[in-house]
Amino acid sequence: MRGTGLPKIAVISMVRNDLFFAARWMEYYGEHLGPENLFLLIDGHDQSLPAGSENINVLRLPHKEQGRSEGDRNRARLISYLAKSLFLRYDIVIAHDIDEILVIDPAIKQSFREYFKRPLRRASFSALGLDVGQHPEKEEPIDFTRPLLEQRSYAHVSARYTKAVVAARPLIWGSGFHRVKGRNFYIDPNLFLFHFGMLDYNISMEKLNDESLLKTGWEGHLKRRYEIFDLISRADAIEGDDFFERARRRQSLFRPIYAWNKPGMLKEKPIVKIPERFRTVV
Repeated sequence: MRGTGLPKIAVISMVRNDLFFAARWMEYYGEHLGPENLFLLIDGHDQSLPAGSENINVLRLPHKEQGRSEGDRNRARLISYLAKSLFLRYDIVIAHDIDEILVIDPAIKQSFREYFKRPLRRASFSALGLDVGQHPEKEEPIDFTRPLLEQRSYAHVSARYTKAVVAARPLIWGSGFHRVKGRNFYIDPNLFLFHFGMLDYNISMEKLNDESLLKTGWEGHLKRRYEIFDLISRADAIEGDDFFERARRRQSLFRPIYAWNKPGMLKEKPIVKIPERFRTVV
């Protein structure tokens, strides 16, 4: 297919109890790649379908009660197997959690298909992870009818979200898409993965009272995530463009001893100002 022109690109995610992010995921990728190339797994027959899902490819799966870690591993395996089959029809598969969005740096002014038209010598491409949060003192509650990055100016540069979300050939993702099993990673200089799970303080705090999350082991994970609000409120934020390349280099060089194929965390937990050119992207 690559010899015929622009590559065919599919996008996969999975959702349960989160219609807003599913709708934003469909809107964003539908605009950039066409709804016919989106594949959304619905976790449970008790779930409502997001509005507009009749235009994409939807697969309902029976829900299985699992702990957080087991559920993450199971989701990664399901999506890996689906992606493998899609390579019979597609050149590239993008996959990540439903509250994340992959963005090509607007500065280079290229679409997804234009950007990945180049010869791809790697099995996967990682995007620099930006965990977006609300500044409790400077930013209002989120208005979901407006672009998200128009309302949020700060992000934690986090290796937890520097994920190998672009696959150029069949592979097996590890839990949470944090690594590809048996393969190295490469952080692409023009790819950013924005995590929006903590973009609003009040909505995020409500999750601490969600019994369905607490009983499956999410409490400790959620409390660690909430640290972002404190980090943002206390930080002397760095201009993003002054730090992004250093972050890529350090995440690539200083890796966990126990997981050589995962990017290393930055100990100072840096907070950056998101550059203006991203404001209307998502």
